[in-house]
Amino acid sequence: MKKRLFPVLLAALLLLGGCTPAPAGDEKLHILATTYPIYLLVTDLTTQTEDVTVDLLVNSQTSCLHDYTLTVEDMKAIEGADVIVMNGAGLEDFMSDALSQSSAAVIDCSRFVDLLPTLEHAGHDGHDHEEEWDPHYWMDAGWGLTVRNELRQALAEYVELTGPFVEYQLPDPASLLGGLSCPYLITFHDGFQYFAKECGLTLLKAIEEEEGSTASAREIKEITALIDQYHIPAIFVEKNGSRATAEVISRETGCGIYELDMLMSGGEGRFSAYLNALYANMETVREALK
Repeated sequence: MKKRLFPVLLAALLLLGGCTPAPAGDEKLHILATTYPIYLLVTDLTTQTEDVTVDLLVNSQTSCLHDYTLTVEDMKAIEGADVIVMNGAGLEDFMSDALSQSSAAVIDCSRFVDLLPTLEHAGHDGHDHEEEWDPHYWMDAGWGLTVRNELRQALAEYVELTGPFVEYQLPDPASLLGGLSCPYLITFHDGFQYFAKECGLTLLKAIEEEEGSTASAREIKEITALIDQYHIPAIFVEKNGSRATAEVISRETGCGIYELDMLMSGGEGRFSAYLNALYANMETVREALK
């Protein structure tokens, strides 16, 4: 196993108050994946490699990381990591201070992706979104596979990966969703831009709202008009997100409400689970818009 050592950074780390080095004699490479999609990629690549541990940083039922705050346990996990694998593209801005005090190597997976510009927001959640690029690229299975392949090469710099490299068959959106009479999406989370593009669908409107709140009267009127104009039979919420505005619009228009999975939490740590979840999203869209 190859493990990169950082003697200067490690010495500096030992001088920082509250930072605890790995136990003496611990020869394992400790990899910390920041989000569940990244965790699925890393565990799939390292599952047959000895002397590697993989932990997940954000392990909670959440649909949005804009307001995420690191816990004491999160800080300990960052301090104990040798390699931190991040989604990037601004998704983990909450880690900036912690990373500045960490000796871990960092792999930013967003550098493997042709990112899309961030969708326009109209003050829907009271936050000032400064990120330039949409970080939700894992919602496109094609980019997920690209990141997996590139991440394999990046991890090889720190550990010799063993075991066969499994090739996966990607879901075919064209065969599943081709011929829909209504190829339009209205979502209540801003993370479905990549998914819509992969599926050949037009994302007409995306609103992200805090739990328990509703969109403005202007936004509700705009969405209602779009539903009438394009004869849209269903709108989509994120399964861990707010349904408040969607339910208001459903009562006004009679359209159905369906849930899509943003893959921000789950159980099985394999790439196949990731593909199955995206395939299930496609099935949901087909059922809703057929």
